Amino acid sequence: MTRIEFRTNIADKISYTCRWVRKALAQVPDIRIVILAEDHLQLTALDRALWTFSDIDFLPHAVLGAPLSSRSKVILTDNGEADLPDSQILVNLSKAVPASYARFDRLLELVSTDVEDVDAGRKRYVHYRDRGYALHHENVNH
Repeated sequence: MTRIEFRTNIADKISYTCRWVRKALAQVPDIRIVILAEDHLQLTALDRALWTFSDIDFLPHAVLGAPLSSRSKVILTDNGEADLPDSQILVNLSKAVPASYARFDRLLELVSTDVEDVDAGRKRYVHYRDRGYALHHENVNH
């Protein structure tokens, strides 16, 4: 069963995601991660940030469908209905429940401080809880 974790009260989802990806790749170098963005604007910002957020880190990634995406450890998409590649972790930045979340070993739900995002996060939490998932929660900014 998919392990579902909520990280809430995130001031900047893009920056948080970059730091989280850096940590995940450092801990498990052969990990495969899919990141689901809310929309194309967020996808573009995340793509740019993964290349530029740190002067000393290289976070290899590709947008789903790009030539090297099949070999990339980190795949970005803004299409929750897409046929996502086999990966261990799905990071959800969107407000929707990802269609194929149950295929992943782990789902990381990131929720910002934005009122609409918080409300959508609560709805996703209820969705998963009602389906019998054991949910884990961490308030990022205590």
